[in-house]
Amino acid sequence: MKIITLSEEQFNRFSENHRYGNLYQTTNYAKVMKQEGFHYHLLGFTNNSNELIGATMVLFKKTFLNYKVAYAPFGFLIDYSNNDLIEELTNKLKKLLIKQKFIYLKMNPRIYCSERDRKGNILSYNPETNDILEILQRNGYIHNGFNNFFENQKPRWNAVLRLTASNERLYKNLSKQTRNKISKATRKGVEIYEGTEKDLDILYEFIKKKHNRSLKYYKNVLKEFHEDAKIYLAKINTQSYVKKSKEEYEAELKMNEQMNENLQKASRRGKDITRIINKKMESDKRLTKCQNNLVQATNYFSNYPDGLIIGGLLAIKYQNGMNLIIEGFDPKYRSFNPNYLLKWEIIKKLNLEEYKYFNLNGIVGEFKEKNKYSGLNEMKLGYNASAMEYIGEFDLIINKTVYNLYQTKSEKSKKEK
Repeated sequence: MKIITLSEEQFNRFSENHRYGNLYQTTNYAKVMKQEGFHYHLLGFTNNSNELIGATMVLFKKTFLNYKVAYAPFGFLIDYSNNDLIEELTNKLKKLLIKQKFIYLKMNPRIYCSERDRKGNILSYNPETNDILEILQRNGYIHNGFNNFFENQKPRWNAVLRLTASNERLYKNLSKQTRNKISKATRKGVEIYEGTEKDLDILYEFIKKKHNRSLKYYKNVLKEFHEDAKIYLAKINTQSYVKKSKEEYEAELKMNEQMNENLQKASRRGKDITRIINKKMESDKRLTKCQNNLVQATNYFSNYPDGLIIGGLLAIKYQNGMNLIIEGFDPKYRSFNPNYLLKWEIIKKLNLEEYKYFNLNGIVGEFKEKNKYSGLNEMKLGYNASAMEYIGEFDLIINKTVYNLYQTKSEKSKKEK
């Protein structure tokens, strides 16, 4: 085996056709991270016939005593079930990287372990997982565990919706809560539209506190991924909100008046009016709510006649699917449920355009015990997405002496903080 440097064209062609290919193993992502202070290698692995049998994009930067750390996002593009291949590659890779003053290499292969439903019940599992784990550990890759939260560079669990049915069927498959929130957003005049690069400043206001990423980073994502990077925004159409609120109020008022007439007639005839009174009281509550909505809608229209943007998200297309990168909304408008309608409108659009999946990004692997991420799981899995579990993160130590010093320094820094 030889380790060679690939051109951008060679690497992208191989990555696009590999079973583990993903948007993070692309030159687009490498260029984004270069603007964040990283360097990168495009490495190819060839056999004795000079055939390309593997590849990886490796990010790296200097970090400690002029030594470097490396990261292969979502792992090498290689056959992990072939022990001889992994052994030979690892030995050659370590010899190469130690000469270049690397401390260790981190990777998180896109090897799936299990697929689960929203309650955590296993739908399928990968019978190769244990064998692959054993092969990697045998060859010096330290597994960082089957953690269930957000301890790694990238989430070990993702919510992935396969687009294999009609939009009508997809809607029926949504959880009751998800359907209710989508309906509520629509009734409140929320509309979804595709933005442009000019809208990034608006989107950034909703997402800037979620991750330690600058506006410049997201500008570079749009620049490097070109038309594959999409911005979607949720906007209250205040005129529509007034119209729908008025229609709801008038419909409930008409029903309430009819109930009042029924109540008076039943009372004159000496009938049992308990059931009618209860229904009238429920209608009174709905009428008050409709009236409040109408007042709110009128105020919004007065203050924002051209509408009000309250949320958005950034997604990236990769081959036949779409990947949610980050989303956010103004918490003042939480009751408008922009995040629910955003994803649903995108799902419908993707399905009509014959995409195969929508990756809703990270969730957690704890389904039984209540935790601070339970709402996140409930929302994303509420679209009838599968909870996809991946094998996790590995560290390959290149220079053990420096690695131990580096780890000691890192632990000391954590304690001081």
